[in-house]
Amino acid sequence: MKSQEPKVSTSSLIMPLEYSNRVTLKTILERSDGEVLGLVGQTVVVGGWVKSSKEVKKEAAPPAQAPAPAVAADASLASPGTKDVSCVEILQSRIPFFRSIIRVLGGSASAPAVQQKLEALIPKPPLRSTFFLQINDGSCVSNLQVVIDSAIVSVSAGQILPSGTCILAQGVLEKPSAHGKQKIELKVEKILHLGTVEEDKYPLSRKRIPLDSLRDCSHIRPRTTTVASVTRIRSALDFGTHTFFQNHGFLHVQVPIITATDSEGFSEKFQVTTLLGRTSKKGDQVGVSDAECVSLETVKSAIKEKSSLVEQFKRSDSNREALAAALQDLRKTNELAQQIEAREKSKSVTAVKADLVNFNEDFFGCPSYLTVSGRLHLESCACALGHVYSFGPRFRADKTVSPKHVAEMWTVEVEMAFSQLEDAMKCAEDYFKFLCRWVLDNCSEDMNFVSKRIDKMVAHRLEYMMSTSYEQIPYREAVEILRKVTDKAFETQLQWGVPLTVEHLSYLADEHYRRPVIIYDYPKAVKPFYARLNDDGKTVAAFEMVVPKIGTMITGSQNEERFDMLNTRIKEFDLSKDQYEWYLDLRRHGTVKHSGFSLAFDLMVLLTTGLTDVRDAIPFPRSHGKANN
Repeated sequence: MKSQEPKVSTSSLIMPLEYSNRVTLKTILERSDGEVLGLVGQTVVVGGWVKSSKEVKKEAAPPAQAPAPAVAADASLASPGTKDVSCVEILQSRIPFFRSIIRVLGGSASAPAVQQKLEALIPKPPLRSTFFLQINDGSCVSNLQVVIDSAIVSVSAGQILPSGTCILAQGVLEKPSAHGKQKIELKVEKILHLGTVEEDKYPLSRKRIPLDSLRDCSHIRPRTTTVASVTRIRSALDFGTHTFFQNHGFLHVQVPIITATDSEGFSEKFQVTTLLGRTSKKGDQVGVSDAECVSLETVKSAIKEKSSLVEQFKRSDSNREALAAALQDLRKTNELAQQIEAREKSKSVTAVKADLVNFNEDFFGCPSYLTVSGRLHLESCACALGHVYSFGPRFRADKTVSPKHVAEMWTVEVEMAFSQLEDAMKCAEDYFKFLCRWVLDNCSEDMNFVSKRIDKMVAHRLEYMMSTSYEQIPYREAVEILRKVTDKAFETQLQWGVPLTVEHLSYLADEHYRRPVIIYDYPKAVKPFYARLNDDGKTVAAFEMVVPKIGTMITGSQNEERFDMLNTRIKEFDLSKDQYEWYLDLRRHGTVKHSGFSLAFDLMVLLTTGLTDVRDAIPFPRSHGKANN
């Protein structure tokens, strides 16, 4: 069925979309003043949603009655170009004639009642309205002023004025009728589509809604100027990512979202199963726990080990900080055990009973999870194709409330064959700087907007990160720097062998160096099992890139290519060797030195927009207790 929308001819200066007979507002508004004025007189079709509006009412004055030649009364003698006249216009032209009759019939002033009644019979000219709409179609920051004359286009104020109304209109581009910010406006000739709004239910009916309130209507919030700008910047970063890696000879590879392998060895995973609610042979319902799939027996075993460690620290007077940390860890583990016991009592129907679950009956025939990282699968491609990258969602069942983390986050992952730690660090730095430049070059209007509305220093910050050199220090040196800090008290006391916390990393990047820092050679206990063991036997060839205001942006490593070493590391992490046989095969058959890294894409959006909460940078964020659309 052919579209009923008319085809509108446009000059080469402004072209309609290939798959829609309309012109994007970006092609009209993001031009210099001279170029915009050059569009005046063109007939175009535009579409968008009303951001704001106003109505100006005017009383239509009756047209002056002009003497007409006698031959003009004959329609057959009228000029071929004469415009058709509406009934209203005909009535308005006869008003002077009606008034003359009233004066004759009404007689003298002594009969005012009769004259008033006769006056009431005269058709009064309708009120004429002009509607001024600011519409936006999501292609740019600026709005286009659309002018609708009710005498030309029949539409009511209740239909056209509410914020959120969708309009598709054909008209002529003209110079603004009044002085203001507008460089050009559209004088509407006809409305092709009108999507009305239930004004009392529309979430964006009031102006300047806080970002945290918008999270409850993520399906509507892209219509706000701020979220629209963030979305366009996010899209540019996406395209820039593919541009960088394609220009450097990488192949784009898709890795699975569902996996039977724990990609890091100590991550909290979402289990995927179809066993929920099924009935076992014993008649008990079998399902999956809503916690982190941790059994009570495992937690009790951990409590014994942690209690033993606390006793060791108590016997040593020289390690009070370690004792305090161990006591806190033991307390949290005890709390976890209590939560699991309470859950098993209150939700015994949905708890997993190990003696009843038969994963052979599950959909995949084995325990399966949403992937935490795709780097293991990416390795198999790198060991055949050279340099590869992947881009997709990664999942962590972490209930921690943090402005820098949600359950589902998009990640760019890279693997390179015949490369070592230094190569991965260099590639990560080049890629990060490329994205900073890409956004500044390709999102100038949106960057100007977020600089005014969110963070006035964001563009300057990106310029600095793009041009400065990055500090590279080993983990050991980072610990020494932090231990010497006297003017700041860290909540978590630092000792060698423990992960650097957010406040430690923030101090190094924001206060000590005031630029991005790359920390490498971490203790082997705090990094994934696949990171290559260094010659000292204590550290691994892993790194983190820490960025001011964000924290850890990129994590990477040179991966263990030695079969025996990798096999030992799998045992140290108490992982099931059967699940990693395919991964060990890469070392059995043609092993090669290789390295890679992961960039937290959503945090990159935070950095380039100046936002402070990752839930505002993701179109549909998924966090603990929040997955309602």
